[in-house]
Amino acid sequence: MTTSILLILAAYLLGSVSSAIIVCRLMGLPDPRTQGSNNPGATNVLRLGGKKPAAITLVGDSLKGFIPMLVGHLLGVTPLVLAATGLAAFLGHLYPVFFGFRGGKGVATALGIQFGLYWPIGLAVAAIWLFVAKVLKVSSLSGLTSMALAPVMVWLFWTESRSATVMIGMQLIITGLLIWRHRSNIRNLLAGTEDRMTDPSD
Repeated sequence: MTTSILLILAAYLLGSVSSAIIVCRLMGLPDPRTQGSNNPGATNVLRLGGKKPAAITLVGDSLKGFIPMLVGHLLGVTPLVLAATGLAAFLGHLYPVFFGFRGGKGVATALGIQFGLYWPIGLAVAAIWLFVAKVLKVSSLSGLTSMALAPVMVWLFWTESRSATVMIGMQLIITGLLIWRHRSNIRNLLAGTEDRMTDPSD
């Protein structure tokens, strides 16, 4: 029980480390919470500083989801604890205790969680994300589409039938929170005013 609680807490704290804010501070870029889209994510860092800081941010945000899931697997925790670990990491990214609970929108961290849960799930979701990004060149739409289909990918690829409901439930919660965080983007998409980008990322 203690190990499970510590793992979930550590996942939240790791998720609370904002890659975008740290990268911008280290590279002398504006605070992503006050410039561009005001979102501390890789897409906004791309706007503010270009591909290199955006790529570092993307990797950092993904690792925040991947590492706790990997540790959970190595510790052999129950499916319920593993799902709670993923949710904790995701909530840490959205509502980081270290940065005034003002976090990013969560696509990269969610993708890291999916790769950490089971790599074929992460690969399938990433392929959807990349396909939509390449065709439509709209970062928010690629993220929303891939994460809307993520519960289906968990259902298709997760091999442990006894824990499938738990893992699909975890992903449904993540998808729901992610859609909520993208509500302004959804309004812009419906209005036809959402930004198009050459190198979409999150």
